[in-house]
Amino acid sequence: MLAAGGSRRLGRPKQLLDWGGRPLLERVVAAVQTWPASPVVVVLGSCAEDILERTDLGGALVVVNPEWEEGIASSLRAGFDLLAQEAAAEWAFVALGDQPRIPPEVPPALLAAAPDSGRDAIVPVYRYQRGHPVLIGRPLWPRMMSLAGDTGAAGLLRAHPGWVLEVRFDHSAPADVDLPADIQDLF
Repeated sequence: MLAAGGSRRLGRPKQLLDWGGRPLLERVVAAVQTWPASPVVVVLGSCAEDILERTDLGGALVVVNPEWEEGIASSLRAGFDLLAQEAAAEWAFVALGDQPRIPPEVPPALLAAAPDSGRDAIVPVYRYQRGHPVLIGRPLWPRMMSLAGDTGAAGLLRAHPGWVLEVRFDHSAPADVDLPADIQDLF
């Protein structure tokens, strides 16, 4: 789970936003822990000490990305590096710490599609829009660890459509929390 950003557009750490009496990141991590995935890895960066003090991450593995200001690629590198060293998993979800409303049927459906797909990236498509979480097979982990800049894996996956299986869902794409108005949409 990527949660290292500085929340520049919001103006305060979105990971700590109150959502129903709990910090947003705590709620998102709790939801991800219900998915068929283990371990859960949370990548922190900006305000990491404050986030760790104020949130219960429920036993998730935490890696603090010292290069978080570079952007999302540095967080992907940090998370996949930890997974490659610590986990025997063949697949990993990439989820966003500011996206609390992933439909619960999406992660199991992505996992169910993976074994027979012959692809190393399983991507949800919400009414014609790619979204998260993205399921990445171990053969692509070195590519994830070689990304640079403030871009995630979307460009890489668009450039290599043969790596990708799209799984379609009849939902709107889950929204991110980026602006003050987005906070009200959580309720």
